[in-house]
Amino acid sequence: MENITQLISTTNFMKLLEALEWRYASKKMNGQPVPQEKVERILEAIRLAPSSMGLQPYTVLVITDPELKKQILPIANNQQQIIDSSHLLVFAAWNKITPEHVDEYIKLIAKTRNVGESSLQQFKAMLTPLAERSFEDSLNWTARQTYIAFGTAIAAAAEEHVDATPMEGFNNVALDKLLNLNEKGLRSVTLLPLGYRDAEKDVLATSAKVRRNKEELFLLQ
Repeated sequence: MENITQLISTTNFMKLLEALEWRYASKKMNGQPVPQEKVERILEAIRLAPSSMGLQPYTVLVITDPELKKQILPIANNQQQIIDSSHLLVFAAWNKITPEHVDEYIKLIAKTRNVGESSLQQFKAMLTPLAERSFEDSLNWTARQTYIAFGTAIAAAAEEHVDATPMEGFNNVALDKLLNLNEKGLRSVTLLPLGYRDAEKDVLATSAKVRRNKEELFLLQ
């Protein structure tokens, strides 16, 4: 049984490596819709992504409205994947951890694990300093947490053989205004169009993946 389990584990990991080898940041998408079940699995992977103390200090907007994507296009430096994508994910960090965030999280833990909130006071005391940070320090921390979910989404999309193009090249202030993110206590951090590559029009579709070799990337000490 142990050998079978190990074989399954190795096979699954090889599939992950193959998916990561397959993926690249598509420069041209063909507009084909991504099946909803694939999108749901990618979103679930985001939901299950790790974050410091499990707080998940971010929100992900899922945009499919063609007109809204057209409005986002110039804000994102006219990167065509915005409108050619099936779904556009906007990863938005909480711009400030609040005491209300902490209270809500404690209540969620208590409800999910069927324990009293009183038993979580020590953990709550560990979370409370997060709400005492300055706006700048808080946003810096929540943005880093957002990137963990962002990376998880990229890997999950690869597993589904869905193309995903990570984007930082956009006007955060303009996008926040368009999507009313400031009123929601959010700040846009990254964009992730999901779709399918147009292999005939994307010069990178057949290009070899360029990565540093492991001897340079990893330091064994």
